[in-house]
Amino acid sequence: MAWIILVVSGILEAVWATALGRSDGLSQRGPTAVFVVALLLSMAGLAQAMRTIPTGTAYAVWVGIGASLTVVYAMVTGTEPITLWRSIFLALIIAGIIGLKATS
Repeated sequence: MAWIILVVSGILEAVWATALGRSDGLSQRGPTAVFVVALLLSMAGLAQAMRTIPTGTAYAVWVGIGASLTVVYAMVTGTEPITLWRSIFLALIIAGIIGLKATS
């Protein structure tokens, strides 16, 4: 169950990071509200998962999921370019997340 919570928290990290980018310095109400709610839920989930999963592993997986999804979303929406090298490095991050889960 802790791993499911951690994955959901990582997804919420991507949500709050994207919302923060769209909030225009926290001046836009909608994105700012999404940012605050997603941030609180993401941190609460990370804290819950860390009761079972070692801190280093949980944090690395959480950040890796959030960072990967944030970049993928930006690439899909056209705000960041899709390149071969970016795709390779994203695959390496994902491989690292899988490796951490597999060795836990």
